[in-house]
Amino acid sequence: MPNNEKKYYAAKLVSPRPTFPFDMSDHERQLMQEHSKFWQELLENDKAIVVGPVLDPNGAYGFGIVIAESEEEARLLLKDDPALKISKYEIYQMLALLPTK
Repeated sequence: MPNNEKKYYAAKLVSPRPTFPFDMSDHERQLMQEHSKFWQELLENDKAIVVGPVLDPNGAYGFGIVIAESEEEARLLLKDDPALKISKYEIYQMLALLPTK
């Protein structure tokens, strides 16, 4: 019997270098603007619940939580992200997501 239960996956977008996003080229800036629109669509279609940059002192990165039935589906949701032209994702299943209310 297939498990159709939705799961949550943490998606870490690894920056191309530690100084990114502070020294983006014009091309990279354009890709990141397209990346923002890509995630906005995921949010609007209830495929993601949160997204944003993390200013880690060791190197900034992007972070989002996607909703999917499997890691494969989570990866498929993100495969067309324009940011993948300069970065890569690390995807990890979350064991639980506690409500904020």
